[in-house]
Amino acid sequence: MSSPRSGRGSSMVLSSVPLQMLFHLSGAYCVLHLLATLLMLIYKSQVFSYPPNGLVLDLALLLLMGILEAIRLFLGTKGNLTEAQGPLAASLALTAGTMLLSVHFLLWQTLVLWADWALSATLLALHGLEAVLQVVAIAAFAG
Repeated sequence: MSSPRSGRGSSMVLSSVPLQMLFHLSGAYCVLHLLATLLMLIYKSQVFSYPPNGLVLDLALLLLMGILEAIRLFLGTKGNLTEAQGPLAASLALTAGTMLLSVHFLLWQTLVLWADWALSATLLALHGLEAVLQVVAIAAFAG
């Protein structure tokens, strides 16, 4: 599991391989989620009577979610690979924010289709698993 390193005080590699794999999977899924949600917003605005203020709010939150996801994944990957608690803790805090945005797209957006529910529930599950692994990695880096 862990191998010796040269040139450092610690002889164990503490980076989490499952967390790193989950960051890569989450990054790919986030791109899919953002594109699918954008296409569904366009579809809902054309087919249903979608209030203009609701559409602007949902698009703004989708853009915010994309920006937060990119920062979160960058910090999480950097923190995990360098075994730094700071970037990983910041990524964990951003994970909480993106989980809240996922709940918005799961429950609170103006019109929720079944596909919205399925995509957001999967993203929420990925974020939950990442949060658990991030806490474990931070604890390992602290110890």
